[in-house]
Amino acid sequence: MRPAQGPLTLGGVSDDRSKAPLAVFDLDNTLADTTHRQRFLERRPKDWDGFFSAAPQDPPVPEGIALVQESARECEIVYLTGRPERCRRDTLDWLAAQGLPEGRVHMRRDADRRPARFTKLEILRRLARTREIRVLVDDDELVCADARRAGFTVVRADWVTRSAEMKAAQEREGRT
Repeated sequence: MRPAQGPLTLGGVSDDRSKAPLAVFDLDNTLADTTHRQRFLERRPKDWDGFFSAAPQDPPVPEGIALVQESARECEIVYLTGRPERCRRDTLDWLAAQGLPEGRVHMRRDADRRPARFTKLEILRRLARTREIRVLVDDDELVCADARRAGFTVVRADWVTRSAEMKAAQEREGRT
């Protein structure tokens, strides 16, 4: 019988990411600049189909991209977004096109309209049951405040200006 082998190593560094801490990143206005599509939220009624269908054209946010790549050196990356599940294919394609580290993507159920601070904190707590969460990076001040109160380390992604419509969509309308 062969002895059990530990994780593979390269130069003494383990490649077993199942034990690495998690770095959790939001997408919209953290990694992806939604400025060009916020106009869809200024209409009455809001054009949610237009808003989400324009997401593949989001330019990357350099500050967020640099931080996720830096975090990937020590952490497993997890993406946590308020985007609805129906946007998964576009979201995965966008992440790959940016050359971002692979990672699990947690999305809002299509019919879930709770504020992002509730949906995201629920997922963070679930992830924290089995893994250390090194950091959450998010642009939503309410998500950040609730996560800090719950004991998570938070970096507020304040590098893209959100419109009032985007803030309302995140908090009152549970859309992103």
